[in-house]
Amino acid sequence: MAIPESDIDPYSDEVLENPHPAHAVLRDLGPVVRLSRYGVHAVARYAEVRAVLEDWQAFSSARGVGIEDFARTKPWRLPSVVLETDPPLHDRTRGVQSRVLSPLALSALKEPFAAAAEELVERLVGVGEFDAVPELAEAYPLTVFPDAMGMPRENRRFLLPYGNMVFNSFGPRNANFEAAVQDAAPVIAWVQAQSLRENLAPQGFGAEIHAAADRGEITAEEAPQVVRSVLTAGVDTTVSAIGAMLHCLARFPGQYERVRAEPRLIRNAFEEAVRHESPVQTFFRTTTRPVEIGGETIGEGEKVLMFLGSANRDPRRWDRPDDYDVTRRTAGHVGFGAGIHACVGMALARMEGEAVLSALVRRVARIEIAGEVRRRRNNTLRGFASLPLRLVPA
Repeated sequence: MAIPESDIDPYSDEVLENPHPAHAVLRDLGPVVRLSRYGVHAVARYAEVRAVLEDWQAFSSARGVGIEDFARTKPWRLPSVVLETDPPLHDRTRGVQSRVLSPLALSALKEPFAAAAEELVERLVGVGEFDAVPELAEAYPLTVFPDAMGMPRENRRFLLPYGNMVFNSFGPRNANFEAAVQDAAPVIAWVQAQSLRENLAPQGFGAEIHAAADRGEITAEEAPQVVRSVLTAGVDTTVSAIGAMLHCLARFPGQYERVRAEPRLIRNAFEEAVRHESPVQTFFRTTTRPVEIGGETIGEGEKVLMFLGSANRDPRRWDRPDDYDVTRRTAGHVGFGAGIHACVGMALARMEGEAVLSALVRRVARIEIAGEVRRRRNNTLRGFASLPLRLVPA
């Protein structure tokens, strides 16, 4: 059978605003679909998305995790030495990141992260109504994460337009991309400067990455690139994940009540929000040889778009996939990816999400939506531009 084609545009405003109808169509078309608008293949079912993620030999990240094929066009930006590499280079850079962000390293941050969340939530309970995007989902990671990196406090909000640009760049050069590049232009030099050893505190993730270069684990030229890759991945995705959790708990008040009654569900409530909303919606791989997907063969050098958000709501894998259920067994979701390129900072994101929710359940009886919710349109990330909330004190 021929591979089915679709003219669905995953980067249109309509799909970015509400991707679920398009995802359902793509899943029903077959295990692999050709997107005629962009001349790429796509997988939207859970089984095929998972298979592509876990086979780095056949589906390369080194040719770019965006729509551009670095083997055919010169990248307009510097490729990530972690996200857009394959072994053996990936093993070196990823190994440094994994050690710096290890459970042992993160355990020392648990108390200060919790204290920062308690302080912020206590203040917001006193305010009552506020926009949870700038005041909580952005404010909290922009406090604790740069502190852990060893960054100065000035201009930390520059990380947001920078990350918005990077994640938009994985899609086509559409209006979202052009606006993001324009917004980020003044801050690119600042982010690059913050990745240098002399601008980082002697203690922190950044200094530890540069110390790895001193030991010969990575080169001196690679060290700032590894720091920059942590900066890129450590803010926007967590902002979107915390926003997703808050939105889910406000929309499903019975689930929030369940968490308050059973605080052991706090971790799973965050994890289920990542599955339900999938802050990272898509990533690309490039085939290194002719490969078979779902019984169909596609050739070498083909771009394959993975719909992570669709996989996380595939009824072939999940019961009641559109429900937010804090008791669901979420193991196996691909909200943090899978395989050797799975999100190296997932433990950090979980710790931040759990700290925020722990502070909320102690002080807040109900979380209510208090105004118009607006999505932020990004070619890769699913998040909010505005999320007005009302906190009803316990």
